[in-house]
Amino acid sequence: MKVLFIADPMASFKTYKDTTYVMMREMAQRGWQLFHTLSGELSVQQGVVTAQAVPFDFLGAKSDDDHAWFTAHAKIQTALRDFDAVIMRTDPPFDMQYLYATQLLTLAEAQGAKVFNSGQAMRDFNEKLAILNFARFTAPTLVTTRSADVRAFLAEHGDIIVKPLDGMGGMGIFRLTESDPNTGSILETLMQLDSRTIMAQRYIPEIVDGDKRVLVIGGEVVPFALARIPQNGETRGNLAAGGRGVAQELSARDREIAEALAPELKRRGILLAGLDIIGSNLTEVNVTSPTGFQEIMKQKGFDVAALFADTVAAWSQAR
Repeated sequence: MKVLFIADPMASFKTYKDTTYVMMREMAQRGWQLFHTLSGELSVQQGVVTAQAVPFDFLGAKSDDDHAWFTAHAKIQTALRDFDAVIMRTDPPFDMQYLYATQLLTLAEAQGAKVFNSGQAMRDFNEKLAILNFARFTAPTLVTTRSADVRAFLAEHGDIIVKPLDGMGGMGIFRLTESDPNTGSILETLMQLDSRTIMAQRYIPEIVDGDKRVLVIGGEVVPFALARIPQNGETRGNLAAGGRGVAQELSARDREIAEALAPELKRRGILLAGLDIIGSNLTEVNVTSPTGFQEIMKQKGFDVAALFADTVAAWSQAR
C-alpha cells in the first residue's frame, strides 16, 4: 500500500496523543509506503490533481517531546490517483483554503484517487450543522446570524452554549446564562455584529461526566468511547481545553446513536467519524480529523489504529 497523508506539519505532532501519528505507526509496521503533504501543496498540473509529496521513514518517538520520529526524503510531484489511499487529516478551521482543498480532492476522486474522508463528505458534513440531520438525538438547537434570536433562545432555556461553526478543540465556545453580564459582549464578538452564523444549544448538565467521543470506522462502531471530562470550573471537555480523557464502554444510548448514524456515514463516503455525545444528546459529527485513538488504545487495549488500517485497505480495494 502506498498512502499519502494530507496533514499538519509532522514535526508539530504531539506523538503521545496524536491520532494521525498512530495511524502512520500502524501502517509503517505493515510495511506500507508513507508520504506526507500539506493541503497547500495540492495543485492541478496539466489537468491532474497532484501533490508535492514527501516520502518518509517512520522511526518512532523515543519520548513525548521527541519530534525527530521520522526521516523525510526529497519531495516528489505525484498525482493523487497514483496512491492507494489519500488520508485527509488537516485540522480545522474549515476556512476557504480548506474548502478549496476539498474541491481539489473531489476532482482527484473523479480522476481515480481514493480519498478518505471524501472531499464531498467533508463539505456536506459541517461538524456542527451535521447534527441537524439527526434531530431526534439532539438537545434544542438554534442556528442564526441574529443576536436577537440567541437572546430569545437564552430567555427560553435559561442556560445555553454558543459556538462558531468552523472551530475545533473548544475554541470560541461560551456558556451563557440569563444573569451573565457579558452576554452582549460575547455575542458581539462571536457573531461579529450579526454578520457571522453561529449555533446555540441548550446547556446539557451531564457535561460534568464528560463529552464522549464515539468513533465510527467504515460503518463499524468502536465499542469504547473517550469521555473528555472538563477541569473544575470549565464548561468545555475538549482535550485541547484541558479536559481529562477517560476511555469507557459505550452506554446503550451511545450505541443507539452511533448505530443509527453509521450506515449513513458509510453511504456518504465517511470512513472515519467522531461523534460527540453529552448525556443522551448528539452534539457534533466530526469528519475532518477526529481524534481519540491513542487514549482508547492505551486505556482499553482496543487496537483502533489496526481497525482503521484494515478499513483503509478494504475501502481502497473496493473503490
